[in-house]
Amino acid sequence: MQLELIKCHGSGNDFLLIDEFNHDIHFTEEERALLAKHLCNRQTTLGADGILFFQKSDKADARMRVFNADGSEASMCGNGLRCVARYAFDVFKKPLMSIETMKAVLEVEKDKEIFEGIPTFRVEISPVSFHVKDLPLQIEDETLMNKELLELSDSLKFTALAVPNPHLVSIVSKEVLQTNVQEEIATVVNGPNKLFPDGVNVSFVYPIEKGHIFVRTFERGVGFTNACGTAMSASSLVTCLQGFNEVEKEINVYNPGGMVKCVVRQEDNKYKIDLIGNGTYVFKAKIEVNLDDPGNFSLLSKEEFAEENEQYQKLQEHVERYLSEKM
Repeated sequence: MQLELIKCHGSGNDFLLIDEFNHDIHFTEEERALLAKHLCNRQTTLGADGILFFQKSDKADARMRVFNADGSEASMCGNGLRCVARYAFDVFKKPLMSIETMKAVLEVEKDKEIFEGIPTFRVEISPVSFHVKDLPLQIEDETLMNKELLELSDSLKFTALAVPNPHLVSIVSKEVLQTNVQEEIATVVNGPNKLFPDGVNVSFVYPIEKGHIFVRTFERGVGFTNACGTAMSASSLVTCLQGFNEVEKEINVYNPGGMVKCVVRQEDNKYKIDLIGNGTYVFKAKIEVNLDDPGNFSLLSKEEFAEENEQYQKLQEHVERYLSEKM
């Protein structure tokens, strides 16, 4: 069969977007997993962190399903949601929309440019839970809030939360950020282990200055990634809880792929996060693929979005200059 797709990215976290909303396409769950494993392979002409399936919804304007490069399905993806918001805006021409995800219907909207010439979208990240059963994390306490997990480290403190993807966040120094500690911990909790039976995203956060943080994430099912939208949102919330930043105020979040802005919203004892950043198209392509053997697909056509990519490169250069001065 022939498939049309768009390669897109949020903060360098890249995806292949397949439109099932406007095309008569039907996949089995096994075919979705196989497509993700083979089309996202970096050794091919496509390559990505995952596939975004854009679908019809009975509850919202559209539905997003996300499959990681290892074939697993993610319950949520903040960077992917911004890309879907961009695509939905192109389809519906509406500045404010709702997108159904695995755990919730979330609001998305077109926003002012985060940097000149960058298509920018604000998406809602929720629900937020600190109950360890929602990750799950198998410890005796009901929550883990800025405490040690001696099985992982005797010097770092962690906060566990689901947004709704599971996240383990630690605020660290520049010196710790430059070591292999994060990779060692992430490898443990994403392999056979007693703490996180389903694995967990691991983020190290360095507070640069008030309103500015750097986040690096080892993403479950992916590994180290340029950026993880839910991780940047979770990390922003953790910095507010620990007094580094404030709720209802913009936080500039820098990452290896660029930057986003986050605003933590609090109502009573409940939180949600606005994630604001780019939804950039890299190229659109048409492929010929056999769903029984997707690894042997053929690239039929490819069209680059050169101007968008040039503008995003300028944003990356801006971020690199800032980080070189501050870190």
